[in-house]
Formats: sequence, C-alpha cells, structure tokens
Amino acid sequence: MSQVTEHGGGVWSIQVPIPDNPLGHTLVHVLDTDRGPVLIDTGWDDPASWTELSDGLTALGTSVQDVHGVVITHHHPDHHGLSGQVREASGAWIAMHAADTAVVRRTRESEPATWLEYLTRKLTTVGAPEEHIAPLLAARSSGGRTRTLPGLRSAVPDREIVPGELLDLAGRRLRAIWTPGHTPGHVCLHLEEEHPARLPGHGRLFSGDHLLPGISPHIGLYEDPDDATVTDPLGDYLDSLERIGRLGVAEVLPAHQYAFAGAAGRVRELLDHHEERLTGLLGLLATPLTPWQLAERMEWNRPWEQIPYGSRNIAVSEAEAHVRRLVKLGRAEAVEGTDPVAYVAV
Repeated sequence: MSQVTEHGGGVWSIQVPIPDNPLGHTLVHVLDTDRGPVLIDTGWDDPASWTELSDGLTALGTSVQDVHGVVITHHHPDHHGLSGQVREASGAWIAMHAADTAVVRRTRESEPATWLEYLTRKLTTVGAPEEHIAPLLAARSSGGRTRTLPGLRSAVPDREIVPGELLDLAGRRLRAIWTPGHTPGHVCLHLEEEHPARLPGHGRLFSGDHLLPGISPHIGLYEDPDDATVTDPLGDYLDSLERIGRLGVAEVLPAHQYAFAGAAGRVRELLDHHEERLTGLLGLLATPLTPWQLAERMEWNRPWEQIPYGSRNIAVSEAEAHVRRLVKLGRAEAVEGTDPVAYVAV
C-alpha cells in the first residue's frame, strides 16, 4: 500500500523512497488545481521510487499521465530525480529557480572528468590527506566519468520560478519564496489559502529541505568549477530562515519527516543551533586548522572514523561553509603563508 497522507484542502503527500539513505523517503506533495494535479518535487530516479509515486497517484484517483505541472523546490536528486519521467509520461511542465536550473545544466553539460578534477583540487586546498585524494587521482587518470553521480541525466526545467510571484496554478494561490542556503536556488512555496482545519496563521508552507521539524539541513558550498566567487551559503541560509519565520504560517509541509506547526519556533531553534556551532568552532580555531582538520574535530552524528568516504566530502564542505561565515563576520581569518590554508579565531 502506497504511503499517502491527506492534508486537507486539496493537498496530499506521497512517501517516495530514497535508496540506501537514512532519510528513508521524500514527501512528494500533490496539489489539486483546476487544470489537474501539480507535484511539488518528484523523488529519486529509481524504479522502486517511480512505482511508489505512480501507485500513490493511483490511490488518489489520478495518475502520472494526468499531472499538469511539477514545481521543484531545489535541484537535489531526491527532489528532482523523477521530473523527466513525469514530463515524458504526462507532458507536464517543470519549474525551478534559475540558480538551480543553472546547476542542472552545468552538471549535464560537464566534460568527462571535470567534476573529478574540481573535487581533487578542492580537497587538496582544504587540506585533505593524500590517502583521501588518491582514489580521485586514480579515477581521473583513467579518464573515467562518474557515471553513477546523481544528476547526470536530470531533466532541464522549462519554466522559471520567479521569487515573490504567484505561480500560474489555476484556482490556487501559491507564491514562491527564494530561500538560498541548502542550494543557491532553493525555494519554499507559500500556499496563501486558509488552513483547512482553521489553524491560526497565514496559510501553509511547502518548505522543501529549508525547514524540517527535526533535522538541520546540510549547508555546504555552492560548487561551480568555473566560478571563483566566494559565496556565503550559511549566511544565505540564516537570512532565508528569518524571512520564513516572519511569514507566520499555520503549518509547514516539509519534504522529509512530517508536517508540523510552530514554524517561528523551529526557525529560532535552527538560528540558535548555528550560532552555538559557530561559537564552538571558534573554540576549535584557537589554534590554526585547515577546513579538513576542523571537520575531523567537529561533532557529527557519528565519530569521524566511522563516516564514509563520500560523507566526509560533505562534512568538510559544511565545515568550510561555517569557516567562511566566521571570516565574513570578522571572527576568524586565514593564517598568512599557510598551504593548505589554515584559519584561526580572532
């Protein structure tokens, strides 16, 4: 039996599994419109995930073929992965913020080994040890392309989500809110309609990965091998959180875990969490550390020795995002003459 939940007011969610991932599933939301169902995210590109999405729509008395449009909160494969198959089956349009559409295009069009070369260079810069970089060097020298990398065949969206505008959904008021941080083009979607159970507050929020009830989303770096711009993803995320907190929504419908009320309180928890983490990192940076050394010392959900290879890359990306924030705030600085660059609290 497909895992389908009715949220009232012409909104449902379908649990679409994510293979081999502790998150378990993506909540794909289905929004009824006067032109047919519109999906908010689609789930991972996997046969079992496609079956669950299809069966879930059937349980709602509709089908993939009936889908009118797809609105993507952000480009990650557990959200955008099945968009192309949905479009092929239904002719539906796909909408995404321009910044994340650019990531999709860049991923699809990258030359063989471009990503491996960038990752090798990046990990060297942050101080990764030789044994961590060795597999990348071997793959690069063999001319291999990371064919298993999610996103290589993601669908290119055909509509742009413009922040602040109402989406063209017949009979519904769904407004896009740009919330960069988790990705450069992440959007939340504000359903500006009375809550079906008349909960106090202003409508409902499809929050993607931006605001989750029990998880702090990954905040890493905006990776573009061709752009040397020094971004501040954590600063972007904290600003976006405050923007969402001011909406006063009655309920949040996230892409993982479960629906919840009390958005403003959850925003405050996340703001406090990151401030505490930044303060803790300043303590670690009492002596100069590279981002890799900092990641080794940070608190994760398991000891560093137990963190898998790919997850270590994600962890050091998050460590560097926090370091960039501290530098921008004037609370840390690069140590002159260090290679790889080390940072110290000031």
